[in-house]
Amino acid sequence: MSEQKTPDGPDHHPVEVALRQLAPLRRALLLTRAGMVAERLWRSFWPLATVLLLAAGLVLLGIFDWVVLEVAWGGAVLVVLGAVAATVWGVMRFRWPKPHEAVARLDETLPGRPIAAILDHQVSGAEDAASVALWQAHQARMAARAAEAEAPAPNLRIADRDPYALRYVALLVLVTGLLFGTAWRAGSVAELMPGGGNAGLNGPTWEGWVEPPRYTGLPTLYLGDLTEDTLRIPQNSRVTLRFYGDVGDLTLAETVSGRTGELPSASAPEQNFTVTEAGDLTIDGTGGRSWRVEVIRDAPPLVSLAGEPDLSADGTLTLPFNASDDYGVVGGTVTISLDEASLNRRYGLATAPDARDPITLPLPLSLTGDRRLFSEVLEEEFSAHPWANLPVIYSLRAEDAAGQQSVAATLHGPLTARRFFDPMAAALVEQRRDLLWARANGPRVARILRTLSHRPEELFSDMGNYLQLRTILKRLERYSAHGLSPVHQDEIASALWALALQLEEGDVGDALERMRQAQERLSQAMRDGASDEEIARLMQELREATDDYMRQLSRQAQQQDGDQEGGESSDNAIQLSQQDLQAMMDRIQELMEQGRMAEAEQALREFQQMMENMQVTQGQPGQGDSPGQQAMDGLADTLREQQGLSDQAFRDLQEQFNPNAQRGESQGNEGRDGGLGRGQSHQGGGAGGQDDGPQGEGGQNEGREAEGGQSPSGGQGNGAGDLAQRQQALRDELQRQRDGLPLGGPEGEAARDSLDQAGRAMEGAEEALREGDYAEAIDRQSEAMEALRDGMRALGEAMAEQQQQGQQPGGQQGQSTRQGNALDPLGRDRGGQGSDFFSRDSIGEGQAYRRAWDLLEEIRRRAGERERSESERNYLQRLLDRF
Repeated sequence: MSEQKTPDGPDHHPVEVALRQLAPLRRALLLTRAGMVAERLWRSFWPLATVLLLAAGLVLLGIFDWVVLEVAWGGAVLVVLGAVAATVWGVMRFRWPKPHEAVARLDETLPGRPIAAILDHQVSGAEDAASVALWQAHQARMAARAAEAEAPAPNLRIADRDPYALRYVALLVLVTGLLFGTAWRAGSVAELMPGGGNAGLNGPTWEGWVEPPRYTGLPTLYLGDLTEDTLRIPQNSRVTLRFYGDVGDLTLAETVSGRTGELPSASAPEQNFTVTEAGDLTIDGTGGRSWRVEVIRDAPPLVSLAGEPDLSADGTLTLPFNASDDYGVVGGTVTISLDEASLNRRYGLATAPDARDPITLPLPLSLTGDRRLFSEVLEEEFSAHPWANLPVIYSLRAEDAAGQQSVAATLHGPLTARRFFDPMAAALVEQRRDLLWARANGPRVARILRTLSHRPEELFSDMGNYLQLRTILKRLERYSAHGLSPVHQDEIASALWALALQLEEGDVGDALERMRQAQERLSQAMRDGASDEEIARLMQELREATDDYMRQLSRQAQQQDGDQEGGESSDNAIQLSQQDLQAMMDRIQELMEQGRMAEAEQALREFQQMMENMQVTQGQPGQGDSPGQQAMDGLADTLREQQGLSDQAFRDLQEQFNPNAQRGESQGNEGRDGGLGRGQSHQGGGAGGQDDGPQGEGGQNEGREAEGGQSPSGGQGNGAGDLAQRQQALRDELQRQRDGLPLGGPEGEAARDSLDQAGRAMEGAEEALREGDYAEAIDRQSEAMEALRDGMRALGEAMAEQQQQGQQPGGQQGQSTRQGNALDPLGRDRGGQGSDFFSRDSIGEGQAYRRAWDLLEEIRRRAGERERSESERNYLQRLLDRF
């Protein structure tokens, strides 16, 4: 038995005696007691800390500068009273911790309460030696356990006392004041007089600011910090002055605002005015200052035309211009008015025109960059306007943020718009223009339309178009008999325009539109979760529309080939057969049946894009190849296989981070037709896995790879070692092609240098693959592909130059170079073959450049449409910045 002697017991030992037994715990007990002091101080005086933190934060934020003197005094009194009350409240609740309380706190942190055991005394068995030995062993064990004691952390949580978190509010105000306020404002509390410091004792004082117009982007000037006697500030800057002290001690004298009429008193405590002209600014009185003010004039903006109006590839007018302003252009207008002085008033234009307002458009501004100086292009579609291709006057004006407008930049030129080349379509468009020129031309237009339709069998290949024209003619004659109204005028003009477009675009346009509508209906059905029967029906509709479109393309190609002089065959050959297209649609339907609607929709969009850009012509590809063209074909095959190797390496890199995925089925590992695959077949050899290159049939390769068999290059496709072997074989093939280039001269040497660079990059990729470094291998393979493209570009330039000289690269005379494989099914250059891609004459020449330019112009047009969402416009702008 043992008895614990507590400090309050009748025969206890003094606490000091007990603490001597705890000498090894002195440091832990001291820290424990200090933590208890911190706890009780915080629990007692947190209201005082809250009041002080809140007051300090408000002072740093300059709250006393925003309120009148009485409110500032009232706030100061409230802070003092609150601090006193919080201090009294804390003193009443604070209790200094006693030593035995610190011992109990520390003992609670230890298992078995060893400190209490050390302070106990043996009561029974004190005469028994065995019992005494046992007690001493127990005491020693407790002492060893107590020696490991560490002071507990103080508990500063007071959520129960501050349920509204007022302490955090005060801390937030203080941090905000430290970050966004200024320390000098603390001096304004000395006598609760904003900006006064000791103004009440030492005399009057002042402070002032000059705020330039926001659109200038210039900072605000604090007049008290300026040492110069001359101020150069922008026009229309705002000056604010505050006088502290007795009224009349400080006065203002200025000649910079140009104010007239009733003015505020020169001794008013607060002065506000705008600087409009140069002059003097003086503060009279004790501590006053004087400045000579020089005004920086806001120059009006400037705008100038940078070229003539031109017609872009998509039929829109493009008009480049330059604009500048000292602080930035914020808007402007483009006005297009008819140039009647330059107009040839004959035929339908001889009639007095109906009143028509000029065309007014907003000036297109730069989406990014500095608007103080920029170049932009006006892009608008005017093909359907009555003034299309007539002489007009372009007038451009720019406007700055101050409302100033530039001198108009004018240009006399045609309202460039689409032209019609079909004779009947051109005639209808001309009569439409005359009808819109003046309603009085209605009878004349009706007579001409009747003349055009006199012998329809000689002018119309489709009697449906003839019937439409007869319907338009009858309506026009009926309306004209009773006086043509503006509504009827617009109705007839719209019908003539639709018929002209139909005649100009022909049957191919109709078939293409039907195919587009079928694709849109199928895509919408997939998004809406339609039934399998509905999707199958729409898929069949798309197949029929595609077959019709292909037939129309073939018929058009035959007509074009028949019109060529000398029986020359078309340059391009059909790249895909009907079976290939059927396999593509089979793949789309398979994805839909598997429930992979997102992949099916993506494949459908790519198929639609391919069909819209397809060019079907006659002729047998592969005949009459020159050595230069054969070299180009070989390099194109090498580029495609290198792309396949790079895709394989990338998928293997993905599978390192997704080991549970089946080989070739990592996320994003899809071919262009929506399927999975590797190497050549994955890269997009064609529908159904077919490929025209020397790699063999892509479908077979894909199947072998899925079974772990041979890859298109002969490797096993089962690791970095096999990829390295394929890379080595490809590098050897490239070296053979490089040595066999048939061209000489600077262009031939440039091509060889680029191929050497590609070979070195392939060697680096091979070494990285052998080491298992897929990321490095992909980088080197990208360098190899870029060098290959450069080499093919140089080879194409050499071929084009020799072709202009009438000599083939292989030395043959008088033979035209075949470019049947120059374009892929999307109309793009297949690895750089063909002279179209390498034509440097202009952007408008060469199909690849022309399509790239069309795409860029479309992105630029959409980026300028204000009605689009901000996120979409930002995405389009990133595309423009990149390309």
